[in-house]
Amino acid sequence: MKTVLVSAPYMLPELDRFRPVFESYDIKLIIPEVNERLSEEQILIHAGKFDGTICGDDRYTRRVIEACAPRLKVISKWGTGIDSIDQTAAREFGIMIGNTPNAFTVPVSESVIGYMLAFARQIPWLDNAMKAGDWEKINGKTLSECTLGVIGVGHVGKAVLRRARAFGMHLLGNDIVEMPPDFLLEFGVEMTSLEDLMTRADFISINCTLNPTSYHLINADSLRFCQPTAVLINTARGPIVDQKALVDALQEGRLSGAALDVFEEEPLPLNSPLLSMDQVLLAPHNTNSSPRFWERVHWNTIKNLLLGLGLPLDDLSKFMKKES
Repeated sequence: MKTVLVSAPYMLPELDRFRPVFESYDIKLIIPEVNERLSEEQILIHAGKFDGTICGDDRYTRRVIEACAPRLKVISKWGTGIDSIDQTAAREFGIMIGNTPNAFTVPVSESVIGYMLAFARQIPWLDNAMKAGDWEKINGKTLSECTLGVIGVGHVGKAVLRRARAFGMHLLGNDIVEMPPDFLLEFGVEMTSLEDLMTRADFISINCTLNPTSYHLINADSLRFCQPTAVLINTARGPIVDQKALVDALQEGRLSGAALDVFEEEPLPLNSPLLSMDQVLLAPHNTNSSPRFWERVHWNTIKNLLLGLGLPLDDLSKFMKKES
């Protein structure tokens, strides 16, 4: 019998539906109480007691991986990002890491478009004024009058640019990877430096992965390049942005607004200055919200778990067919 620690917040409410799958593979489940993610200490409580895990953004640091090895064979991440896992340590201890690339491209890219429309058309502020009893005609603009700069032109970044093209926006991109020339030509994307993008863009969308080179990529220095009318949108990972530097830029009027789905500390502390800023739109790490795409990730996460445990996938296919 294998034992699996299940802590992925989006899978836990659906777990009863998947219990027959685990039972068919003779897998015992450990189900801890989870508030967004497990810390090092919370995982260490179970160290040495599980063979695999289905996790969210739990802190699988070197310390945790060393304590969980050699029994731990697979970390099956629910979703795409694996920045909370020490990948070097996992390789050293022969632990497989599984994830679902391109998992939430559609819902995340649609959220970016939604944020840009909200700011360009001033929709939340018009609504607030009306409900406060003010018949105030706040000026907006169309997206076709705006320049979008996308930092990180991967799956999500490309999807954002494709959708923005339909609104007639001028498009800028920045990435350390060379982009296919056919994509750039088809969608009219100009690749440029980070400084140039920050200087010219009305909307700056962060869509890169979090790694040592992107940590605090948006900081006090890079924010100085922004137009005071620019809006920063982060739907990627919180630590890509130096949150204190962002708060300073917003408070000093060096940035017009921000839309943030992710934060350096999650959940966002109740004393954060961001919570009292009218020019900031906030969400609780929720741009992946989509039952259709969640379902795909549920099954792929279980598949990765079974692969890492060395179990056959034949029975899983039968369960998937029943659900479809």
